[in-house]
Amino acid sequence: MTHLFRTFLSGLILLLPVAITFALVAWLGQFIIGYVGPNSIVGSMLVTIGFGFSASQFVAYMIGLVIFLIGVYVLGLLVESRLRSHLSELIDSLMRRIPLVNNVYSMTKRFVAIMDQKDTDGLKSMSPVWCFFGGPEGAAVLALLPTPEPIMVGEKPYHAILVPSAPVPVGGGLIYVPAEWIRPADIGVDGLVSIYVSMGVSSPLRVQPLAGAESTKPGLSPR
Repeated sequence: MTHLFRTFLSGLILLLPVAITFALVAWLGQFIIGYVGPNSIVGSMLVTIGFGFSASQFVAYMIGLVIFLIGVYVLGLLVESRLRSHLSELIDSLMRRIPLVNNVYSMTKRFVAIMDQKDTDGLKSMSPVWCFFGGPEGAAVLALLPTPEPIMVGEKPYHAILVPSAPVPVGGGLIYVPAEWIRPADIGVDGLVSIYVSMGVSSPLRVQPLAGAESTKPGLSPR
């Protein structure tokens, strides 16, 4: 009986990563459908576009989706041409005039620029870090450090960190923490995003053992 259970457990352990992968892909698929499917707000807009060609909701949705994808491709062609700077300035000027929305737009654009590796606004200074809340033995959180330069809160140096949200890392929170809580995380921005998007599933593949025990000092730039 023990041998039978051990054999079954071995097969289960072998299949578990596959099952988790398919479950994660299915969850992401449902998440995407919930936002862009025929019954979502975006989907209803696509259906409206396609209704001029078909009375069927599904066919209208597919036609609207194809038209949208073609439009995005044409926009991509324009972006790759000399019109890129003009288009970017036009969109920026429109979005920054909308109260509240302009803050969200600025944060999203900054994050997308990091992912696109278009580091033009000092984005090279943003680095993945570990933040140990409460000190070295506290809870560890992966975050982005916008700048290695600390600020003084009273007589103590603090760092501003951006903690993304899972599984959509574009959102999150800005937290000021004591400088001694921060240590470099040698995983790269892509690794940090992968961990948050997978809700921690990819952590064993991305996170390496922390080397040394010394904390980041004020003004020390993480790797």
